Amino acid sequence: MDGFLLSRADRTVHTTGTRRRFTDIAEASLALRRGEADLIVGALPFDPERPAALTQPETAEVTGAAWQPPDALPGLPTVRIAAQTPAPEQHVARVAALRDRLGRGELDKVVAARSVTLVANTPVDPLALAARMAERHPTAHVYAVDLSAAGERYRGHTLVGATPELLVSRRGDAVTCRPLAGTAARCADPDADREAGRQLLASAKNLAEHAFVIEWIRARLAPLCGDLQIPGTPVLTATSDVWHLATPITGTLRDPGTDVLTLAAALHPTPAVAGTPTEAALAAIRGTEGDRRFYGGAVGWCDANGDGDWLVAIRCAELSADGRRALAWGGGGIVAASDPQAELDETTAKLRTLLGVLGL
Repeated sequence: MDGFLLSRADRTVHTTGTRRRFTDIAEASLALRRGEADLIVGALPFDPERPAALTQPETAEVTGAAWQPPDALPGLPTVRIAAQTPAPEQHVARVAALRDRLGRGELDKVVAARSVTLVANTPVDPLALAARMAERHPTAHVYAVDLSAAGERYRGHTLVGATPELLVSRRGDAVTCRPLAGTAARCADPDADREAGRQLLASAKNLAEHAFVIEWIRARLAPLCGDLQIPGTPVLTATSDVWHLATPITGTLRDPGTDVLTLAAALHPTPAVAGTPTEAALAAIRGTEGDRRFYGGAVGWCDANGDGDWLVAIRCAELSADGRRALAWGGGGIVAASDPQAELDETTAKLRTLLGVLGL
């Protein structure tokens, strides 16, 4: 797939082709300010030290509604899980070890993730997978991003997902964020499901995890935005598979020349995907997991006016160039009160967003 798709309820950006590639966020932002590009699309990696996958597209179609997939898309093939990294019992042990480090005061929070390797009997078409995710998760932000701009190791790879989380949006001088932190699995029984949501909203552990994220975003946005509106308590929000705690945040740019790509770089990675303190959390993740690639990064677009949307790249899989292999991830925030088995269960619930689409 040589292109980009990001579909929200009120806007779809769908591009094809590549005029210019950028691995550096500041360079891409400069091209917009100089009038050398009228649109930049792509993805930011989880690790800020890694190259980005940003492009100036050949063509772009922007509509004021959710994406309507074409009728001619192929079906999805049979897919199997070939490996889990780490194995479930090892993830439990990893969470316990991280919790011990939290108890020693090395970190306040760290996000632990695991991945599954998927193998298909015929190629998976990225847009067909995105279309199925849009059908199954109609309230999510669906995306498919060609990662080739990040370098040879990503050539022909596509990141496909359906994320519930807005990192940052800019329209004129108005800035919006909607961070998520704190999760509980949904239940088939309506009464049990409502109780799961109620317990999440009352959970001291999840409220503490959420508070780390909100205070970090407040500190990052305050120099860039005035009139910050941040509610004192989160609200419940739901996907098909999980409940989340969410806090809607709004602000007004101090400098109208600050584009949304710059805002995304300032905010990413939040404690919702990395932890806090940020550098200590990133070091812990590098040491235990290695390279997360673009999982937990951000996907989005920025136009010549500086407006755009950037979403947190979760509930996703990275498809290989031949479409026959994929990596999918699920993670969860670890704090001192975390239960390792519950954290494993949380990753399983989050992976269901993608695996359920594939019949797994």
